[in-house]
Amino acid sequence: MTDDTIIKMDMGAVAGRRSSGRAILCLGIESSCDETSAAIVDSDRNILSHIIYSQIPEHQKYGGVVPELAARAHILAIDEVINLALSRANKKLADIDVIAATAGPGLIGGVLVGWMAATGIAQSTKKTLVAVNHLEGHALVPRLCATAADDSKTDINVEFPYLLMLASGGHCQILLVRGVGQYELIGQTLDDSAGEAFDKVAKMLGLGYPGGPIVDAHAKLGNPRAFDFPRPLCDKPGSDFSFSGIKTAARAFLGKYNPPYSDGFINDFCASFQASVVDCIINRLNNAMKTQIVRECAPKTLVVAGGVAKNSAIRNAMQDLAKRHNMIFAAPPMNLCTDNGAMIAWAGIENYRAGKVVREPIAPRPRWPLTEL
Repeated sequence: MTDDTIIKMDMGAVAGRRSSGRAILCLGIESSCDETSAAIVDSDRNILSHIIYSQIPEHQKYGGVVPELAARAHILAIDEVINLALSRANKKLADIDVIAATAGPGLIGGVLVGWMAATGIAQSTKKTLVAVNHLEGHALVPRLCATAADDSKTDINVEFPYLLMLASGGHCQILLVRGVGQYELIGQTLDDSAGEAFDKVAKMLGLGYPGGPIVDAHAKLGNPRAFDFPRPLCDKPGSDFSFSGIKTAARAFLGKYNPPYSDGFINDFCASFQASVVDCIINRLNNAMKTQIVRECAPKTLVVAGGVAKNSAIRNAMQDLAKRHNMIFAAPPMNLCTDNGAMIAWAGIENYRAGKVVREPIAPRPRWPLTEL
């Protein structure tokens, strides 16, 4: 692991929230996919340190994550990442109150690496251990730090209940979040996730991996009406998604043209594809807001989280939708959208406060729906 693959996250995004009492300190460990991450976060919403070792360079040539390679990389990186997090926070294990780690869902090889590291630390130091659902980490991180669509406002206070769009490379769900461990599913993808669709289209165009940020960058330079992509389910009731049809349409469109594609073609293609994804998300969210369960709960905040939450078009469209429904829009800062240790540490603190700690051995899970918490 070289220095240029270690990233220290910006601590200034969550400043100015300290209280007079002693804060709970949590070491959070994340290893569910292709980032090995550890962070020290306190209960006053301060990120004291945050280290991420990204495996993207190791997986790019394959166009996606190779589970076996990811697990090996986690094994090689985990100790150094944890030690760096402690060192940069100027803390020792004796200072930490809670050890939290992802226990699922995710690539089980990677999950096991982080979970076993956390279990070993907790047992040897007699610290409290919290098993964090990776998706709950994404769902709760806006309560650690939330911003407006363009990251211009960083003091948004996200309170329960809120309506959440959780979108990543493997998941796409609309959830009503009533509290820690209290999630009601309103809608979900019936096939591919939005993040997967972005990755596949980027691969078709030869743009590289991960596809989401690349497609977003090209889309800003293109014409969103250049290609007529479908909007699956947008003429149907309900809040479920379907993105496989958009991906299939992309492949069919590309079959009519011969590579190499010009920059203008790629920009227009990305803009048109992205516009169809955004329209589908807004349509489904608008339907969700009209459901009886959401109207009765009356959430004040519309939140987007997960890796796809970095997409500028989705953030802007959701912010506009929130305004139309007299709601506040909130998203994690860009540096907390993708998988990271800070979200696991914060979810660990939230679960610790709720009394949800490990009292007997548990087995990590490759699948772990939020509705089973």
